[in-house]
Amino acid sequence: MLGLGMERLRTDINRLLALLFHQGVLDEQYLQLQQLQDESSPNFVSEVVNIYFQESEKLLRNLRSLLMDREFSDYMKMGVHLNQFIGSSSSIGAKRVRNVCVVFRVASEQNNRLGCLRALELLEHEYCYLKNKLHELFQIEQQRLLAAAVRYPAQH
Repeated sequence: MLGLGMERLRTDINRLLALLFHQGVLDEQYLQLQQLQDESSPNFVSEVVNIYFQESEKLLRNLRSLLMDREFSDYMKMGVHLNQFIGSSSSIGAKRVRNVCVVFRVASEQNNRLGCLRALELLEHEYCYLKNKLHELFQIEQQRLLAAAVRYPAQH
């Protein structure tokens, strides 16, 4: 019975990943990140992604704060935040978030406040979708690891 449960969890993981790749949410960089995970660091991907989430939320707060300031004119500072967001999103394979950041950066380079506000709204949407889906993926993965631990307890 446990074997079937583990197989179902593996299938769920593969389906969710396939969906995220098909939707363009993730790219091949995410697979490269997964390849760095092994028995010595079974939570490597979720740890890296959780750091990404913490940093991204700071960047989103900073971007929103800059845009909500009625006297805002520091598009260069916004560009710095967006470059950080682009880099960190690229490093975990968050393709759609990265792409929205690129569009956002173009709007900021053009000093287009309305374009920046629209891009921020889209960025927050894409970021939330990514975060929810990756949390779902990590929960399934944890269930799979727990099922494997029950089925194959460590030999002492």
